[in-house]
Amino acid sequence: MTIEPQYFEARDGVRLAWREMGEGRPLFLLHGLFSSGEVNWIKFGTAARVAAEGCRVIMPDLRIHGSSDAPHEEEYYPPDVLVRDLEDLVAHLGLADFDLGGFSLGARTSVRAVVAGMKPRRLILGGMGLAGLAGWQRRGQFFKRVIAEYETAKRGDDIWLSIQFMKTMKVDRIAAGHLLDSFTDTTPEMLAAITMPTLVVCGADDQDNGSAPELVAALADARLATIPGTHMSSVTQPELGEAIAAFLAA
Repeated sequence: MTIEPQYFEARDGVRLAWREMGEGRPLFLLHGLFSSGEVNWIKFGTAARVAAEGCRVIMPDLRIHGSSDAPHEEEYYPPDVLVRDLEDLVAHLGLADFDLGGFSLGARTSVRAVVAGMKPRRLILGGMGLAGLAGWQRRGQFFKRVIAEYETAKRGDDIWLSIQFMKTMKVDRIAAGHLLDSFTDTTPEMLAAITMPTLVVCGADDQDNGSAPELVAALADARLATIPGTHMSSVTQPELGEAIAAFLAA
């Protein structure tokens, strides 16, 4: 299924895209790094499964991703720029009551938005553990290598699959480097801002962003759903949509 993007302008004039599926209660779903709303949520049926529960699923393409613009100038990548973009989309759509979730970078951005004051009724954090929020530098260095060794890495290297995904998704490396520099850490103390019911959903073989059970233990009102797969494969599983749908229906 292909859904045509809609566009809006962020506060700095950058043109950003989003897609929608379904009708009902709004749910923003944010994709992972180097992915897109279409690949992360639509391609493998997750959005359709969640929409079937009576949800208006709103899927932005984060800055530099998918159908959104990828400016090269550093000025377009201040700290937490993705949070600002999400705030701008919420304002553009005129929504005050909604749910929010994401996978990997999308989960990190969702947490940063809540820390900044956004108040979704419910929160969904996919492919995320406690260390992935508090220790971005380690994860960030990995993706810096992905960009630096884009042309020289060899099959079998630990960064090989990420480079192939970047090439498939046609990610702009200059813009990606600036965006990586905009990410900030969320300390365990900051997680006190997350008081709403939260679903942490993670692949059984996914340790890329640390321990999901540790994240659940650090949150005030969280539950864990373990689904099949690694960090790369779990997002393709029907169990992801089932877990989100069950959480929203509870």
